[in-house]
Amino acid sequence: MKTVLLGIGRLAGVVGVLVCLIAAAVRLTGAFWVGGFQAGTLFLAGVAAMTFGCLTLLMVLTLRTNGDR
Repeated sequence: MKTVLLGIGRLAGVVGVLVCLIAAAVRLTGAFWVGGFQAGTLFLAGVAAMTFGCLTLLMVLTLRTNGDR
């Protein structure tokens, strides 16, 4: 389970960073919309994905700590 959570956390973090970078790049070009979504909404989705990744990695760390006892 730890390996699955670790993979999900890393994937969510990388996807979140990529989505934030895309949203920022599009907004810097002067556009407000990306594929039917506002750039701010896309950026918020990227932040949410990174937060989810952080929480899953935190869960892996706590499982390691509790499993050592």
